[in-house]
Order: sequence, then structure tokens, then C-alpha cells
Amino acid sequence: VGEQPGDIEETQGRPFVGPAGQLLRTHLKTAGIVEDRAYVTNAVKHFKFVAQGKRRLHQNPTAGEIDMCRWWLDAERALVQPRVVLALGASAARSLLGKTVSVQKVRGEPHLLEDGSELWITTHPSYLLRLQDHVRAEEEAKFSKDLSRVSARVRELTAQE
Repeated sequence: VGEQPGDIEETQGRPFVGPAGQLLRTHLKTAGIVEDRAYVTNAVKHFKFVAQGKRRLHQNPTAGEIDMCRWWLDAERALVQPRVVLALGASAARSLLGKTVSVQKVRGEPHLLEDGSELWITTHPSYLLRLQDHVRAEEEAKFSKDLSRVSARVRELTAQE
């Protein structure tokens, strides 16, 4: 679960098709997560932006906007019935938990959701793209480790079936 569609995603009508999506796919593949077996969506269903000339610049959704879209994500989860949910960033985490959390403090460990599924939280790949090179490598390593933990948990749950 990501934050919201970006400019490219809104234009194409699909989540994670821009630069953040490319980075996500690279790390999913490295972690052994098969993209075709994952349901990919966003917590907020509209692209919040400010127009600057011909460009549309991303704006973070407010807590109210995240909360207003929660019913939609809840409906998607009810249909898909995932056993493991991955929240990419604070907005997705808020939508799933109903409260604001610090991604850095809660990442890398499972959190039980009301429906019994496990929530894993990590940074959003767009965050990684905004970092300076010397910090980015360290944060990408943490991101990769988080995805590897999720992948291991999915394999563990699948083996139990």
C-alpha cells in the first residue's frame, strides 16, 4: 500500500509506474517477492498536487484526506483478504492503523490488524529517491532488509498452508 498516485500514476491509472515504482520493483525482485502475486494499491485514491506552470508537484495528503479514503482501502482488503500487508510510508501506515506513527520507529516488525492480517511498515520508495547519495545507500539497505523480512514471512505463512 502506497501513499497516493503520483503524476504519472494518475495519468496512466495504475499504481507505482513512475520512478518510485521502478525502484520498488527492483527491491521486490531482490527480496523474492513476486509482483504478480501481490495486490498493489494506494491509501489515498487521488493525486494531491499544486500546479506550478505546466508541472503538477506532489503534496502530502492531510490526515483527514487519508482518513476519508480509508473505507476504500478497507473494502479492497476485504475483497483481497491478504495475510500480509506492506505499508510504504507514513500515510499508508496511518490509513491501515488509524493513527499516525513514526515509520523509523515501527518498521521491520509485524503489527496485527483487526482482521488478523499482519502489517509490515517501511519507508516509501519516493523517500529514498529524494535522499542524498551518501544517505540513500544506507536507507536503501534498510528498505531491502524490510522487504526481505516480509518475503520471509510470506514464505513461512505459505509453507503452513
